[in-house]
Amino acid sequence: MSKIQMTTPIVEMDGDEMTRILWRMIKDDLLLPYIDLKTDYYDLGLEHRNETDDQVTVDSANATKKYKVAVKCATITPNAARVKEYDLKEMWKSPNGTIRAILDGTVFRAPIVVKGIEPCVKNWKKPITIARHAYGDVYKGTEMKIPGPGKAELVYTAPDGTETRELIHNFDGAGIIQGMHNINASIESFARSCFSYALDTKQDLWFATKDTISKKYDHTFKDIFQEIFDAEYKNLFDEAGIEYFYTLIDDAVARVMKSEGGYIWACKNYDGDVMSDMVSSAFGSLAMMTSVLVSPEGFYEYEAAHGTVQRHYYKHLKGEETSTNSVATIFAWSGALRKRGELDGNQELMDFADRLEKATIGTIEEGYMTKDLAMITTLPEVHVLNSEGFIKAIAERL
Repeated sequence: MSKIQMTTPIVEMDGDEMTRILWRMIKDDLLLPYIDLKTDYYDLGLEHRNETDDQVTVDSANATKKYKVAVKCATITPNAARVKEYDLKEMWKSPNGTIRAILDGTVFRAPIVVKGIEPCVKNWKKPITIARHAYGDVYKGTEMKIPGPGKAELVYTAPDGTETRELIHNFDGAGIIQGMHNINASIESFARSCFSYALDTKQDLWFATKDTISKKYDHTFKDIFQEIFDAEYKNLFDEAGIEYFYTLIDDAVARVMKSEGGYIWACKNYDGDVMSDMVSSAFGSLAMMTSVLVSPEGFYEYEAAHGTVQRHYYKHLKGEETSTNSVATIFAWSGALRKRGELDGNQELMDFADRLEKATIGTIEEGYMTKDLAMITTLPEVHVLNSEGFIKAIAERL
């Protein structure tokens, strides 16, 4: 059989621990037999990031700007224990954060819906995609403990030295304050990424803030979204037959719980952090959650929504059998291959991505799955497979 040809490479970002083991199995059993795979390879494993002073992460992000499509394995964001374990020069930053900052992208997370893995919310029939604005707000906040009575103010000093002041609170005792910010350019990028992705996937887009209470901060988000939609996207949405819908965050939560799903829900940073976990858990498993970083400039980076599965990796090192779910990592590859095919006009590659996803879902729906899914499935007959056995079962079906 002649292999499917690729004209442009995908940026390949290898990762850490158990997901690195799965990464190799997926390539060997599901991709290389069928595709003449062209990748621009970067090793984002923690040891190599340490050797290169994390320059490899920056290089991989810049390569994504060149080739437009990347696929990323899960990576370790080191804490103090990891610094000691891997003898690191320093506590390197999150690779995802570094890549996101360079690509100026928005993260879209969506559950993979499979018959037999039923959502906790009984009326959810279609995936709900969470679009999280991954800049600013409480994540770049400045906090202070107030020791006792006194006045706290917000102060803005213009370049000419002019000051503008707003009273936060006159304290008559101890308390706390927090200052947070965002920038219009980042909100504009967020809006364009959301509108573009909605058009890409032909889904309605919802956006929600608390503008009735936060009349300047949240209202600015609302205004920027509306201005960009009216000026640049309204006609395109009408042509595509999809809708942009704004509401308050509390109303959005109520509507989401009663909906069938099948739309993109754009959230500010904290809302998206919380709601993506709620949606992934309610749909069944974080291991069944896709994640794609989309830049308004047209760069795409696909990955699994979960981490490196450290506990399984330590079992693997001891020679013990693991039953690690590789579905989200497989879908990261299929998403990247489909997008590469779409950008290059390569229908064969797009069709292969569809078949790979269909084979993966079909394997689970026939009752062949990893242990985590076997524990929550409603299917009557289940065969629990180990990590390699599950990938081999998909390969057989493929």
